[in-house]
Amino acid sequence: MVRPYLPLNAFRAFEASARHLSFTKAAIELSVTQAAVSHQVKTLEAQLGVVLFRRLPRGLMITPEGESLLPVLRDSFDRMADVVEHFRGGHIREVLSVGAVGTFAVGWLLPRLQEFRERHPFIDLRLYTNNNRIDLAAEGLDYAIRFGSGAWHGTEAVRLFEAPLSVLCLPQMALTLREPADLLSVTLLRSYRPDEWKRWFEAAGIARPGPLSNSIVFDTSLAMMEAVLQGEGAGLAPPMMFQRHLLAGTVSQPFETSVSLGSYWLTRLHSRPLTPAMNAFRNWLDEAVARAAKAVTQRRDA
Repeated sequence: MVRPYLPLNAFRAFEASARHLSFTKAAIELSVTQAAVSHQVKTLEAQLGVVLFRRLPRGLMITPEGESLLPVLRDSFDRMADVVEHFRGGHIREVLSVGAVGTFAVGWLLPRLQEFRERHPFIDLRLYTNNNRIDLAAEGLDYAIRFGSGAWHGTEAVRLFEAPLSVLCLPQMALTLREPADLLSVTLLRSYRPDEWKRWFEAAGIARPGPLSNSIVFDTSLAMMEAVLQGEGAGLAPPMMFQRHLLAGTVSQPFETSVSLGSYWLTRLHSRPLTPAMNAFRNWLDEAVARAAKAVTQRRDA
């Protein structure tokens, strides 16, 4: 099929004129004369057989025909700009979409992300945070970093590391907690997992702590830790994700006891073919996890 000739300059002149409702302002934007813009629009109107603008004494009024054409052109120009952007600097740019549970994204990934971007400047990383509930297919993600057991239907899961939970609270509260049983007298903050405090108390030697009536449930550890910082109670969260707060002294870990309820996993759909950008991110993540584990071991041995 022979495609009709598309007068791109005339389309651009029309689109700019429609945005400004002025041939003069469109001419300034396009670095041509007002007469050239007016001529291109007239040529386009003649070719299409419709009137796109009503010429007024002070500017333009777009017609219904022009209104129907304008969004199609804007979308097309935006798409062309996106494709051209992928070739910036003589390199093909790849988009990589990664979803990550918010705690991991803020506490572990973001502090290391500059290294990935410096190493792979032609990968446009798009990071989406979630509360560990995610649909890879529906959201069009290349990868999702999740917390759990690693068993997700139709998904390849590569284990990154465990993130044991421990008690975190304000320093002034930590001074009042001499033994784990003292926690039963304060407000306990937890995530949507109902058994995590029970499991932690068992690990601390309190086999039957009883029902936790004085508690608040959050859908993310980030929200829970904000409540901790505001003095709402003691939270159960992975200390390694909140090292910044611990090092700054804004949060304390009163007990060494921890309990592991899962790991962080890098996941993708089996049906999702690996791209160069996906391979680059996976390899970098493997290296970053290995370096972090080595640093922890060195600190323990020091």
